[in-house]
Formats: sequence, C-alpha cells, structure tokens
Amino acid sequence: MPIDDYAFGRITIDGRSYTSDVIVLPDGVRDGWWRKQGHSLAIDDLDAVATAAPTLLVVGTGYYGRMIVPEETRRWLAARGIEVRIAPTSEAAALLNELLETHPGGRVAGAFHLTC
Repeated sequence: MPIDDYAFGRITIDGRSYTSDVIVLPDGVRDGWWRKQGHSLAIDDLDAVATAAPTLLVVGTGYYGRMIVPEETRRWLAARGIEVRIAPTSEAAALLNELLETHPGGRVAGAFHLTC
C-alpha cells in the first residue's frame, strides 16, 4: 500500500487519511497504533509486525525524528529475520514507497509515528 502523502499529524495511504500513528502491513493498515513508551519503540509495540512476518520494516520516527528504536528492539527484529530501516517519517514514507516499487510482492511493512 503506497503512501500518498505525509504531513505533521496526518498520513494518507491508498486514498485514506489517518491522524493517528499507523502500521502498514502487506494486508492493510492498522491505525490507532499506540506505543507502550510513547517515543520509544518497544518490542511489545510490534505484535502485528511479528505476526505479518515481513522481511523488511521501515520505521518512521516522527516529523522531527524524536521516536527512538532501542538496540534491544533492533536485535529482536533481526532475530526474526526482519531488516529494519529507520528515518524521520517523511523520509521513511518515501523509502517505503520506493521499496514497494522495487520489491513487488515483497514482504515490506512500515510503522509510522506521525507527530514529534
């Protein structure tokens, strides 16, 4: 599912706008994504990603890039064979779109913090 547009606090995916953080999976968008520790991406925050088992996860860390991805979370993803790419959300959205084009049918997912 390509990202049509991103601006602080709003993301449009496949024609639908969301104003809460989202997880983008090969089978659809999960909106209302809430993290246990706010601006830190914990392992528990990625249950839907683990179930979908993508090979690559793009993490959007917010407009200003304030959400962090702790080393523990990175190791957990790597242990499951999930490569992770991390960038501020505007860059991460563009990266996800690029990966969707270059890996058609690939197992690519995204987790996007929309503010901060």
